[in-house]
Amino acid sequence: MKRTIALSFLVALVGAATWFVMRGPNAAPPSAITVDRSPARIERGKYIYEVLSSCEDCHTERNWKKFAAPVLTSLSGGGQVFPKELGLPGQIAPPNITQDPEHGLGKWTDGEIIRAVREGVSRDGRALFPMMPYQSFAKMSDEDVQSLVAYLRTVPSINKAVPKTKVDFPVSIFMKSAPQPVTTVVAAPDKSNQLEYGKYLVEMSGCEMCHSRKERGEVVSGMNFAGGEVFRVGEFEVVSANISADPETGIGNWTEQRFIDKFKGYANFTNENLPPAVQVNFTVMPWLGLRNLHEDELKAIFAYLKTMKPVRNKVESHPLVASRL
Repeated sequence: MKRTIALSFLVALVGAATWFVMRGPNAAPPSAITVDRSPARIERGKYIYEVLSSCEDCHTERNWKKFAAPVLTSLSGGGQVFPKELGLPGQIAPPNITQDPEHGLGKWTDGEIIRAVREGVSRDGRALFPMMPYQSFAKMSDEDVQSLVAYLRTVPSINKAVPKTKVDFPVSIFMKSAPQPVTTVVAAPDKSNQLEYGKYLVEMSGCEMCHSRKERGEVVSGMNFAGGEVFRVGEFEVVSANISADPETGIGNWTEQRFIDKFKGYANFTNENLPPAVQVNFTVMPWLGLRNLHEDELKAIFAYLKTMKPVRNKVESHPLVASRL
């Protein structure tokens, strides 16, 4: 009798483990929507793609030999494989999102694209690696996500195959829990409410993801916006800045104008006059896109960040430089 019970328990345990490993993400069917591609939507979608959400920066090969790693515009949306030095759990490759029918989104429906952006589920039902910030994009308004789709439909086809993302175990298993269906209407933020608008913009820009130190893919408790995340590409290394409201190690003592000037200070850079990337100026911050944020947006972002919990965390942005002095 005891052996029977033990055997039954073992079978149940093996079955549960097998289900946990083999299960798919929590996914709802894509909507049957056909997005209206008005000029206004396409223009707004281009702004989201190039500036607000920096889609182009992840889904395009970049020139890491120049400051801020400008995208290779002729390959916009063609996908890339992230450098191994970033320390990601496996081969992470943002895919081709041009209109190419073989390697891109040409055969995807509008609903399938929206589901991937906001829910993290690919056309074939796979969970997307959450470096794609779909957990934030779940809060992208219906109008904005439809505008993004409208613009993506205009991105010229690039017949380019990108290797599939291969996530290491056990992250490959646990990340299946990340996608969650968006089941409600997502309204646009009230722009007259500066803090609400700022929160929306911060989420759409993915500020917290880069400016928070993480362990095993999760933000270290209490370190939100406090910087300290290390990024390495090639021989260079940079540590993300503390943008919490701490007055000594964050932006607590910054003025609104100083914050705006930080972004607009890159306004005159072009691909032709960009300085070469060296350790002292190396950055993964997409300054070349974010410099084009509208001033009212920067003011709202700053106002919202100033409400974040101050976290004392002194960051040396270029520690390798400091170690050589």
